[in-house]
Amino acid sequence: MNGENARLSPAQIERFNRDGVLFPIRCFPESAMDGYAAKFAAAEERDGGKLLKRHNEKPHLLMRWLNDLIRAPEILDPVADLIGPDILVWQSGFFAKKPGDGGFVSWHQDSTYWGLSSPDVVSAWIAFTPSNPSNGCMRVVPGSHTRDQLPHADTFGGDNMLSRGQEVAVEVKESDALDIVLKPGEMSLHHVRIIHGSKANTGAMPRIGFTVRYIPTHVRQVSGARDSATLVRGTDKFGHFEHEPIPRADFDAEAVAYHTRMLDWQAQLRYAGAARGPQYEGARG
Repeated sequence: MNGENARLSPAQIERFNRDGVLFPIRCFPESAMDGYAAKFAAAEERDGGKLLKRHNEKPHLLMRWLNDLIRAPEILDPVADLIGPDILVWQSGFFAKKPGDGGFVSWHQDSTYWGLSSPDVVSAWIAFTPSNPSNGCMRVVPGSHTRDQLPHADTFGGDNMLSRGQEVAVEVKESDALDIVLKPGEMSLHHVRIIHGSKANTGAMPRIGFTVRYIPTHVRQVSGARDSATLVRGTDKFGHFEHEPIPRADFDAEAVAYHTRMLDWQAQLRYAGAARGPQYEGARG
C-alpha cells in the first residue's frame, strides 16, 4: 500500500510487519507541541486539574482541536501506507503521567476487549512531551503481534491506566522489551496485538501522549454492541459503524450530548463480562 503520496518506505513497512511497531516518525515540529500541551493543560484545568475519565474516552468528540489533529495528513499518510486509503478513527485518548503519580500500564494487547472483526488496526501514539524511560515511556515486545489473541486477567488496579487493569496471562520477559523513546512531535505506530505496557513516571517531567486507533473501513464490530467511528480519510463503502459528528466548538452542547450516549455504547462493549463497570466521575458539560 505504498503509493505515490506514501510517507513510509518499503523498508519501514517491512519493519512494521516484522516487529509490530515503527518509531520514531516525525509528524509535527517539536516547536508546535508546546501549543498542544497547553491545550491539554487547559482541558485538565477545566476538569479541576486532571482530565476526567469520561472526557478521556474519545475526546476528539468533545474538543474540536483534537478532531482536527486526528485528521492531520502527517499522521494519516503513514497510517494509510499500512491499512489503506479508507480510514476510520475508532478510539482516542490521552495517556498522561505526572511525576510521581504512580500511573502505569500493565503488559497487554489492545485487541482484548475491543470486539473488532480483524486485527487490521494501527495505533498512533503521538508525543506531546518527551517520552523516555525515566518518565514512563511505552515499552513493547517486538514481534509479539504475530501471536494470536492471548488470555488476559482483569486486575482493576488503582494505578493501572487501562479500563479493566487487564494484564496478559503469559510471562513477559523484561529483557525482551523495547523502550519507545520519542521527542515531542514524534509518534510511534503499533499493531493492535503487540504486547506492550509502561512503567510509572519516576522522573521530573510529565509524559503526555495522545493515542489514536485507526481502522480500515472493512473492519466491523462483532460483539453485538452499538458502535461508532469517525471517517477521517477516503470513503466508507461498508457502513459498519455509525459516523460520529464533528464538534462545532470545544464541549458544545450537542457534542457533549452525543458523547454521553457514546459512553453507554462503549461501556456495554468494553465491560461485557467484567466484574464491574466503568467508574466515571461527574460530568461537566
